[in-house]
Amino acid sequence: MKKKLLFLSTIILSLFLLSACTDKNSDAYKFKNEYESLNGTKSDSGKEIREIAIDENNPVIYKTAEEIVEMIENNETFVVYFGFSKCPWCRSVLPTLLEVADDLKLTKLYYVDILEIRDVLELNEKNELVTKTKGTESYYKLLELLDNVLDDYSMTDKNGKKIDTHEKRIYAPNVVGIVNGKADKMTTGISSLQTDAYMDLTEEMVNETYNKFKCVISCVLDNQKATCSLDKAC
Repeated sequence: MKKKLLFLSTIILSLFLLSACTDKNSDAYKFKNEYESLNGTKSDSGKEIREIAIDENNPVIYKTAEEIVEMIENNETFVVYFGFSKCPWCRSVLPTLLEVADDLKLTKLYYVDILEIRDVLELNEKNELVTKTKGTESYYKLLELLDNVLDDYSMTDKNGKKIDTHEKRIYAPNVVGIVNGKADKMTTGISSLQTDAYMDLTEEMVNETYNKFKCVISCVLDNQKATCSLDKAC
């Protein structure tokens, strides 16, 4: 009986110590809670939000757009993830991004919530492009600094016609590798086989996503060791 009580006491103590070691004020815990808190809920369109599980020891560090601009201007080398918790495409690739980061031993993955800082464009009744909401100054600065890796931003009118906005866009998700203050590579991580943000992911899709993130992250890590050139192909 004493042995059983001792065993139970040991388990309870271990669980208590494990809980005590969890820093609920850390960026890693904040990120885990931010994304997992949406599990079991629905999107604004009424669709089931994809459930994801995030390790509390993830390498995510929150940064503002201003801080990322400063890091780039200081010629730093790092990986930054642009996204937001409700983004269905982000949630479809995020677990794989974190898996790659863990496999490659990336200790710092910077995160910028892009939702509230971007401009919002729309087409009026005359099919003219208008800015509904302006982006922040730091967002436009990021567009300049990341111009060489960002995709063009276009919209589609009610007739299916493509309208060019004549600007670039930081989409969600966008994972960018910065090497010595210069944008090296960018990927959404989204598989070419994934046609819907809410669809079930196949092993082939996940593998493609894994390789896309591996390309960006490995080149940044290689550059930190001065062994990878900026034009290294993936």
